[in-house]
Amino acid sequence: MPIQVVTRDAAALNDADLDEMASMGGAFDIGILSKAKEDWVLSTVARVDEKLHGFAFATLERIGGTPCVLVGLLSVKRSSRRDQVLKGVMHEAFHRALMAFPDEDVVVGSRFALPDGLEAFKQVDELIPRPGHRAVGEERAWGRRLAKRFGVDGQYDEQTFVAKSNAHGFLDHQSLKADRIKPELSALFATVSAKTSGSLVVHGWIMAEDLVKLGAH
Repeated sequence: MPIQVVTRDAAALNDADLDEMASMGGAFDIGILSKAKEDWVLSTVARVDEKLHGFAFATLERIGGTPCVLVGLLSVKRSSRRDQVLKGVMHEAFHRALMAFPDEDVVVGSRFALPDGLEAFKQVDELIPRPGHRAVGEERAWGRRLAKRFGVDGQYDEQTFVAKSNAHGFLDHQSLKADRIKPELSALFATVSAKTSGSLVVHGWIMAEDLVKLGAH
């Protein structure tokens, strides 16, 4: 069965929608999802044979004039189709960005508690942080801006890009190919954990010409 992906205003979600998300089997309970409904503009769901397999809360906005795709919370069901579901949800985000910001480069940002989740950003360029790269001033400035937007700036370390809390969500995905994750990538997550606390604030860029391809329907 093909994956059906639909986006609508987060404010339009009702209790049944939130209950379904909480029951899917991901990392987030009804309390976190209720707050996500208030904090983020767009809600995306992915279904396979009418059953929920993934969802995300996100927004498209400008920070200091720069167009941004901000994924506040995302969760993918631990099924054999999880990689396809993640790809479908991110494609929808890129399509929305293309419609909102045609002919512009965009920043893409989210929080991560596991290196697996970075599969969502495999088409995003110049990820910060990344192994073997020493972040410069403007790259660190973007980390601070996003930490503030995610509401974790009071717990954020700009040297490591780590926020001590993941209480309000992160990108929840466990890869089918976790054994292939490089040790140097896992090292970035040494002090964070989806089960306890902490998240890595990650951002990168999609150039306008690439967004045309990534966001095409």
